[in-house]
Amino acid sequence: MLSATYNQNKRFAIGVIGDIPALLTFWEMFRDRSNEELRKEIGIVAAALPGETVLPEAHDGDRTIPTYAGYKAMLDSHPEINMIIEATGRKALVHELRTYLPPSVVLVERGAANFFINLLTENKIWVACKLDLLHTQNMLKTIIDQMEHEILFLDRKGMVLDANQTVLMRTGLTKKTIIGQPYCDLFLQSANPKCGGDGDPFAATMRTGQPSETVTTAINGDGRVQYFRVYTHPVQDEDKEVSHVVAVRRDITRRASIENRLQQAERLASIGELSTYMAHEIRNPLFTISGFANSLMREPDLDTRVRSKLGIILDEARRLEQVLNSLMRFTRPAGVEVAEVDLAIVARETMDVMALPCQNQNVRAELDLPPDMPLVKANPDLIKQCLSNMVKNSLEAMEDGGELRIAVARVPDGVSLSVADTGHGIPPEIRDKIFSPFFSTKDKGSGLGLAQTRMIVDEIGGSLDLASKVGAGTTITLTLPPLLAVAEAPDSE
Repeated sequence: MLSATYNQNKRFAIGVIGDIPALLTFWEMFRDRSNEELRKEIGIVAAALPGETVLPEAHDGDRTIPTYAGYKAMLDSHPEINMIIEATGRKALVHELRTYLPPSVVLVERGAANFFINLLTENKIWVACKLDLLHTQNMLKTIIDQMEHEILFLDRKGMVLDANQTVLMRTGLTKKTIIGQPYCDLFLQSANPKCGGDGDPFAATMRTGQPSETVTTAINGDGRVQYFRVYTHPVQDEDKEVSHVVAVRRDITRRASIENRLQQAERLASIGELSTYMAHEIRNPLFTISGFANSLMREPDLDTRVRSKLGIILDEARRLEQVLNSLMRFTRPAGVEVAEVDLAIVARETMDVMALPCQNQNVRAELDLPPDMPLVKANPDLIKQCLSNMVKNSLEAMEDGGELRIAVARVPDGVSLSVADTGHGIPPEIRDKIFSPFFSTKDKGSGLGLAQTRMIVDEIGGSLDLASKVGAGTTITLTLPPLLAVAEAPDSE
């Protein structure tokens, strides 16, 4: 007899009717294919074996299921039974049960019982597949979220369906805010000409069904240019149609900087060879032209108009000589002596010289030179030259006056010397060119100032950084390695 404790939480109390083989088959299927959740709802209370003289015992774990010679005796002993499963399939017995059983007891024939038991098997498989799918989904999401690249999942219109954690971290937006936005606003910026145009990789992927990529730039909050490579990969359905697109954005700013430096180094090597040839070929005839012009200028009876023209020839010859000297200094800066340099002192001495040009242009110069800054190992004259070049560029960017700030500071990599102005700023499209030799936005000038500054800093072992906002100003920062507190090895004799 089943205890009241066992039955009180069961939704279905079942009595099974059948012969021994049918009972054993049914019991094995129920035991093997049901799960714990199902057994909390369903319990087999008793079994009836019509026509059997010897009644075997049936067990459900540690519990013994009572058996009876007829179903009527089973029902009389267990009024809690509300479902009968007929396991023999005998039509006469089924007909008899339909007549005898009260409306409160549900009759389930053998075919229906087999169907539901097989359904249990499918349910277990479905649960296992669901658990496996959830595990795979969580693992894939963890991997995607931990990738350093920004990843967006897009629909056919380019709207964001999902994003990894890297996108949320770098944009500072929530996933709820990002979902439903055009991917172009996040990865290409709406103002970018490529957005939605021929250079848009998403548009190319939707048009061709193939992966696509592009390089785009953005200005961060500090006014620095960042380079990104954007990839789009199609996701096809069973009909080979693009149903979704995966967009990946990689920050390639460091790589782009290295490539630009390598290209500049190649250009400098070519300029060095060309400048040597040009200096030789130009200086000889230039010397002759200057000599004859000076000789003619010494003639006492020289006409005034002719003397004026000769003066122009001499002035232009001297200007050409200065260009050649500047070019030679630019291509052959090696061999300078280095010393222990206090950048604060160098900055103050340089600004003493540049004070008058600042006043003449209504530019207020501010110096931030803290005491006790670490020394650097450099050539003070070259550092003054670099600082003068940067200050001159700042003054040219503030034709109507403004503010100029010269600051020396301790940074993790050493000591920095920065020049910040409130000028018109540098447009993004030319920022990669301003350190290139002979590039200039001015009507006059050789375009060697900033290029020479970068080369000098590179030779010292420092770095140069540019930050600029159009209409707000530009900051150029030189960072030089500090002088270490170690004794240098003596020169070998």
